[in-house]
Amino acid sequence: QVQLVESGGGLVQPGGSLRLSCAASGSIFSINDMGWYRRVPGKQHQLVAAITSGGTTTYADSVKGRFTISRDNAKNTVYLQMNSLKPEDTTVYYCKADGLTSPVCLLGCDYWGQGTQVTVSS
Repeated sequence: QVQLVESGGGLVQPGGSLRLSCAASGSIFSINDMGWYRRVPGKQHQLVAAITSGGTTTYADSVKGRFTISRDNAKNTVYLQMNSLKPEDTTVYYCKADGLTSPVCLLGCDYWGQGTQVTVSS
């Protein structure tokens, strides 16, 4: 069974940094895109950053220059380095794997992690 497990959330002061990790486990053949989303009140999850299997990245305008996404394909893991954090970055962050192929999903399925809380406060 495929699972995405996030870690690295917590409480940090404004201007501080956190590094989120998300590891996909189980019998996995490949993963297309991996990304980080965050909960936005009254809306669907907002894309924060995404990265393709080839390393092409996409960022929300609100995090450009502050956040960096990276991945280790050998470990099926994606990271989000968050610097210069602001109070408005406070919310739950979710990891997503798109087009994950496995013995039970040969054409590719999408998976979400359970979420990790990030709180930016003094």
